[in-house]
Amino acid sequence: MKNRFLSMLIGAVLFVLSAAAENYPYRSDVLWVTVPDHADWLYKTGEKANIEVQFYKYGIPQDGVEVSYELGGDMMPSDAKGTVRLKNGKAVISMGTMKDPGFRDCRLTAKVGDKTYSHHIKVGFSPEKLQPYTQLPSDFNEFWNKTKVEAAQFPLTYTKEYVEKYSTDKIDCYLIRLQLNKQNQCIYGYLFYPKAEGKYPVVLCPPGAGIKTIKGPMRHKYYAEEGCIRFEIEIHGLNPELDEDTFGEISRAFSSRENGYLVNGLDSRENYYMKRVYLACVRSIDLLTSLPEWDGKNVIVQGGSQGGALALITAGLDKRVTACVANHPALSDMAGYKAGRAGGYPHLFKNTVDMDTPAKIKTLAYYDVVNFARQITVPVYMTWGFNDNTCPPTTSYIVYNVLNCPKEALITPVNEHWTSDDTEYGHLLWIKKHLK
Repeated sequence: MKNRFLSMLIGAVLFVLSAAAENYPYRSDVLWVTVPDHADWLYKTGEKANIEVQFYKYGIPQDGVEVSYELGGDMMPSDAKGTVRLKNGKAVISMGTMKDPGFRDCRLTAKVGDKTYSHHIKVGFSPEKLQPYTQLPSDFNEFWNKTKVEAAQFPLTYTKEYVEKYSTDKIDCYLIRLQLNKQNQCIYGYLFYPKAEGKYPVVLCPPGAGIKTIKGPMRHKYYAEEGCIRFEIEIHGLNPELDEDTFGEISRAFSSRENGYLVNGLDSRENYYMKRVYLACVRSIDLLTSLPEWDGKNVIVQGGSQGGALALITAGLDKRVTACVANHPALSDMAGYKAGRAGGYPHLFKNTVDMDTPAKIKTLAYYDVVNFARQITVPVYMTWGFNDNTCPPTTSYIVYNVLNCPKEALITPVNEHWTSDDTEYGHLLWIKKHLK
């Protein structure tokens, strides 16, 4: 079983990197392989976990190399450490156990010559029992219903400009500037249509975190090629046609910890920056469902990281949504660190005290993914990995566990904060199976 799992693991990573026509490890002289004694990397609380560590240089097992390790909870400081010496390139490390549901992380280092190499692996202990620290405010739905009604008073207003460089013989692309309110705040997005006339499902794709252009809008062109209208948006009102240097300057000016958008206005649920962002996703649904080419039935939201969070949030906010796909969602149980375990990106409460105020904690409860997940009634498909230190597996499990709707999960333990092309395309295949 162990050898078969190892072969599958290496094969999966090879496939992910094959698009770049490179071998694994990618332009590195060394290769780490870590194999838990449970093939799915999952244990019951109280069970002991052991991992076999393998280390190769130039594909040659490194005999006699000393490997240092530190053990700790997911995103938590280490609570144990030690060393093992490789024999024929291999050694076994005991990761111990956990009495409460969660994840344990083994952080590895090895020095060969004058260079130090690092790796890590997380395994789970009864993560299906994880529950959020974040509580649901009693007036959560009242607040958001009122907020949506107020936002809907502004008429749907947008411009639409053909983008030749992203259009092909099969699809047409348009740059949209969507106005959000009378203050002339807006968002931009690329709207992709199938070229053939017809009625189609619509798919909203919110972005990952940061202040940046819409990266590689053609990477998901197969949505339009295979019969979906897809709207890829940004959230800051910045034209994605701006050059990279301009985006870099803006990002450096407004992305520091002190003035970043994810902490802007956090002392007030009315003034928090993300209020406008969440409403922008609803307004994007307004746009998509106004299109004469919409099939009148199917409204899907799909994204990863911050985009995965916004997909789930939109599905909880807007009853027009009929299905949701999210990978490793950010903004999930963000105050979880107060429970002594991992919290969600942007990790506001990790090793900090300035964020831990009653006002900020109160505001976050109205914006945390877990409280929108509690509202979702439509089918949800989630994917996440275990080795992710950006959106840790603890918080992905918490979101999945609170969903009270038809749901499916693709769990890919080896993944850090990435998804393969196959996984991405699998999202579309799942969507097509859930069309009305």
